[in-house]
Amino acid sequence: MTSDSKIFVGLRSTKKKAASPSKSLGHKCQWDNCENEGVHRAPVGRDGEGLYLLFCPKHTKEYNSGYNFATELSDPVVARYQKEAATGLRKTWGTAVNRPSEAPLPSSARSGSAKTINARKNAEQRQKEKADLQQRKLKVLEAKAFETLGLTQDATPDEIKARYKQKLKQHHPDANQGNRSSEEELQATINAHKILKLNGFC
Repeated sequence: MTSDSKIFVGLRSTKKKAASPSKSLGHKCQWDNCENEGVHRAPVGRDGEGLYLLFCPKHTKEYNSGYNFATELSDPVVARYQKEAATGLRKTWGTAVNRPSEAPLPSSARSGSAKTINARKNAEQRQKEKADLQQRKLKVLEAKAFETLGLTQDATPDEIKARYKQKLKQHHPDANQGNRSSEEELQATINAHKILKLNGFC
């Protein structure tokens, strides 16, 4: 078999030629004002998955020290490179948030003065209801509830609560060494408090 045979036509040498020292790889470091060769790849992060930046060894180290996969958690300088790489140095626009809305503001966004006025109205309404309760004639069960707790009709909600707690402690079996003789009084106290609460006295 000779060298001009058809078998040898498509074969090439597998030896790689050594790169000539005068030729550079052609990629410059992407760090601002750096003229060195960019030989190391650095990932952009979540906003640009699969994209890489090219830096020289010095700036690769600097980039990696402030890098985080989430851009907003990265060092500010590194975050700028990540954003620029992800957007391709194009200006980006957000959604229009300054347009006036047709919908009314939620109650939490109302002005403080409106809240104050509403709170004042509510307080006045509660006081009026309380005054009406005190002026009207007590129903039989309400009068009996006040009597059970040992209070008058004009007792405040705080006085009713305090007396209720006092009576509970007084008639509870644990306070009487397990003696159940005052269980009826305990149940009457609980019922009296329920009636007063349901009718708006406390």
